[in-house]
Amino acid sequence: MNVDEVVRAALHEQAGEQRLPSPGFADRILAVRRRRRIRTLASVATATVAVVAVAVAVPLLDSGHGSGTSDTQLASQANRSDIIAHPEQSPPRDLIAAGNTALAAYYTSKRVKDTPDKAVDRRVYGILDQKTGKYVQQDRWSYVAVAPGMRTAAVLEGDLPARRIGLLDLFTGKVDRWIPVDHGVGAVTFSSDGGKLLATTYKADPDLRFRKKYDANDDGKRDWEPALNSPRTGFYVLDVASGKGSWSAVSHKPNKGYYPAEINARQDFGFSADGKLVWSGLAMDPGVRYYDFKGNEVAVPANEKHLSWFDGARLSPNGKLAAGGFAGGATTTATQIIDPYTGKRLYKTPGQQQLVWVDNKRLIEWDIAPGSGEYHQHLVLVTIGNDKTVPLSGFLKGTDGNLARWTPVFAER
Repeated sequence: MNVDEVVRAALHEQAGEQRLPSPGFADRILAVRRRRRIRTLASVATATVAVVAVAVAVPLLDSGHGSGTSDTQLASQANRSDIIAHPEQSPPRDLIAAGNTALAAYYTSKRVKDTPDKAVDRRVYGILDQKTGKYVQQDRWSYVAVAPGMRTAAVLEGDLPARRIGLLDLFTGKVDRWIPVDHGVGAVTFSSDGGKLLATTYKADPDLRFRKKYDANDDGKRDWEPALNSPRTGFYVLDVASGKGSWSAVSHKPNKGYYPAEINARQDFGFSADGKLVWSGLAMDPGVRYYDFKGNEVAVPANEKHLSWFDGARLSPNGKLAAGGFAGGATTTATQIIDPYTGKRLYKTPGQQQLVWVDNKRLIEWDIAPGSGEYHQHLVLVTIGNDKTVPLSGFLKGTDGNLARWTPVFAER
């Protein structure tokens, strides 16, 4: 077996990785709050697991699935309990996992001002240290995505868009390789089989923020908002084993007067479930658009027509079920599981927001404590057919838009 074949085999594991407004202005404003909370999964659904498209050095070939020696045993593998929960921790300090899905990292944000009216929301990550099993905070990386097996992460450093992608060893904490790119990158993610890398490119930082010219909340302060028009330019699709691939330009409709922009300032691309197409969420109808690897628009796959791009969980591992989004009321929370081909509701489950599938029967979701506000959320494990949830983390602090609220990054362990 040559190096390329070894790399492909080591990474051939499934990766564990915003609300759509109607055309009306009022609905659009309401949707912004929910999209802001969940942006990244989708960095989420779709954007939580990544690796660089190069032949990986031999020390990184141990994916962490039990093949390593004792001196390189990963913390995520050392404890194989089905549920590893820390409901007293927020942000988490120690490993959280359910089944083969683990919280590989999380991030908060800090606002770094360039001028009094211009700033950037820079991510501050807590990444699982595979030696200690603890999340270590650092602000070196502006984007982090963790590969299946949780031994390797793709990292972007400093100002975005980045001109190189780093391959970080989560056991040693060292960057083993830097990969230069011709088009600045703002996000990376794996295909579901781990064989391809998708990198979203931007001509400016998608996390730039600007002061509004008016006091929207009537609190004596001018609020911050993202750019009206996204600086997104296109995407790379790269083969992980060979490092070969191509860049495709993708255009979008800009904001014009009263007509809203077609996409958000940060709108990262994702792979289709079979890894053969690329999709993008839209901030207006039809809500999503699919492309081939050359950037040509194509039809939506039959089993993804009823998926919402802001629901991170998307399809179950076997493809027979799909996350159907919020199904609760004004005072109660609930989510639904649907038939991916028809959109018909199959099950109603607890929870507030579906984040990631654990297996074909369980999901990790955000949920709130009974009687609490919509922003008092914690991670819970939800099982289809069971009305009870298992708390996995402590509760988020603050309300929507609070930069200290943390966002999870999941991966297969």
